[in-house]
Amino acid sequence: MAKIKSLHDLYVAQLKDLYYAEKQLIKALPKMAKASTDPKLSKGFTSHLAETKTHVERLEQVFEMLELPAKAVKCEAIIGIIKEATELMDETKGTDAADAALIMAAQKAEHYEITTYGSVITFAKTLGYTKQADLLKKTIAEEKACDETLTKQAESSSNEVANSNSEKTTKRAA
Repeated sequence: MAKIKSLHDLYVAQLKDLYYAEKQLIKALPKMAKASTDPKLSKGFTSHLAETKTHVERLEQVFEMLELPAKAVKCEAIIGIIKEATELMDETKGTDAADAALIMAAQKAEHYEITTYGSVITFAKTLGYTKQADLLKKTIAEEKACDETLTKQAESSSNEVANSNSEKTTKRAA
């Protein structure tokens, strides 16, 4: 791995990190859609999969603008987030908490992406890469919208479903 010596180097390194993360999410989202018991949530994961493929294309455009090959570099953060999501899917499979767990896992990924995209957009602006920043702003807007949709889904139904049996258990234990 090359040493990061400048803001440009840091920018490129984080683009490679995002490229890896997005490609990993393309593999994870169909599994999450399949694991969901709520058709609306499943459809949301499928819809975000299509957006994620567009995010990969945008990153490839940014690499092209930089006259660099689109290259993914292993991102330990997204590996950990996806591993945790997989474990949660296994632990909650067949329970009322399954969809609430899926939403939480998805939001962890979204927040990671929002944070990283926010930083690379700031780097791009500082470096004078206005067109690249504009492309990346489209992606962060979609990531934020996805996060908001997941929150609404959790608040409107998934958390209530997960809580329905919890209340019964809690009342019996009290």
